[in-house]
Order: sequence, then C-alpha cells, then structure tokens
Amino acid sequence: MSTKEYPRKVRVAAQLQAELAMLIRNELSDPRVAGVTVTEVNVSPDLHNARVSVSLLGSDAQLKDAVKGLAHAAGKLRHDLGSRLRMRYVPQLYFVADHALREGDRIAAMIRAAVDSDAQHHEPKS
Repeated sequence: MSTKEYPRKVRVAAQLQAELAMLIRNELSDPRVAGVTVTEVNVSPDLHNARVSVSLLGSDAQLKDAVKGLAHAAGKLRHDLGSRLRMRYVPQLYFVADHALREGDRIAAMIRAAVDSDAQHHEPKS
C-alpha cells in the first residue's frame, strides 16, 4: 500500500496515538493518569491541533481527574513527542474523556438483563 492511500493526517494521528500511549504509561508519574488508555486521536487538517480521547476503567470522577492530569501534563507530552517524532510542528494536545467503553458495558448489561428476564418468563415446562 502506498502512503497516498492514507492521508498524512491519518498517519500522524496513528503515530501520535502510539507514542502518547507509551509516554503516558512510561513517563508520567501522576497517579491520576495510571491505567489510562488512549482510544483515539483526531488531528486537524493543518496538523496543528490533536484531540486525544482517553478512557479509564473506573468511575466517571476518576476519568475526569485523569483528563485533568493529562491536560496538566500536555506541555511535557508535547515536548517529549517533539524529540521522538520527525515533524516540523507537534500538534497542540487537547484531552477528552471517551465514554464509549462505559456506554458499551452499560448496553451489554441491559442486554444480559433482558435475556435473563426473557429466559425466566419462557422456561420450558416439563
């Protein structure tokens, strides 16, 4: 596959996601960001801004604290990315909470409850 098939924006986003995941795991000592997963990175067309979606197994309050911790460390992360990536300009990082995993768990629980309820109402009679 040639690089023409994947726009630069997509390649940069994938590279940022991989590097940020590693930097957050290995370089940050803030306990608020422990266990954070980088779920998606969206880069603006001019490559100057990146919205980084993160998730965390825990409460909404813990996820909110993790996002605050990452926002506080954004400058350090951006600096570290600059030394690792061969880019003229490293995007400004904006961290946001990704509730997709939590929403998926909630929907799965609702489905399980509905299936269990249905099974109780339709038990075979012997």
